[in-house]
Amino acid sequence: MSEQNDPDIAHASAMAGELRVVLGRLSRRLREQAHAGDFTGSQKSVLIRLERDGPATVTGLAKAEGVRPQSMGATIAVLEAAGLVAGAADPADGRQTILSLTDACREMIRASRAAREDWLLRAIRTEFAAHELDQLAASVQLLKRLADA
Repeated sequence: MSEQNDPDIAHASAMAGELRVVLGRLSRRLREQAHAGDFTGSQKSVLIRLERDGPATVTGLAKAEGVRPQSMGATIAVLEAAGLVAGAADPADGRQTILSLTDACREMIRASRAAREDWLLRAIRTEFAAHELDQLAASVQLLKRLADA
């Protein structure tokens, strides 16, 4: 039997399409709850990277994000002007500036995550019956495994 006629492959293919659409809708709903301001994708990516990986130089961020240092410098300038990123001289090399998130930025990130989690909690409590919560928990485990594939 060819792959085109295999019902298991057809089912998996249909599921992949549905999953992509559903996860996209869920992602959009979560973004709506975040109130993260009018940041570009690049700006958000830099903030997430600095939060996750810690302080970095413009050059290091540019390399990690796959952009030119000049482009990263422009992104950082906007974030600094907004009070979300601050620079300090590198103790090992005073010519370099180490960038890190400000306390205000960390609070904004915390509040944004809390808003998304509050929305999820309300949605789970109002949309699912008690017996469905076990199914949802099992689905979360399966999605974790898929994300790690």
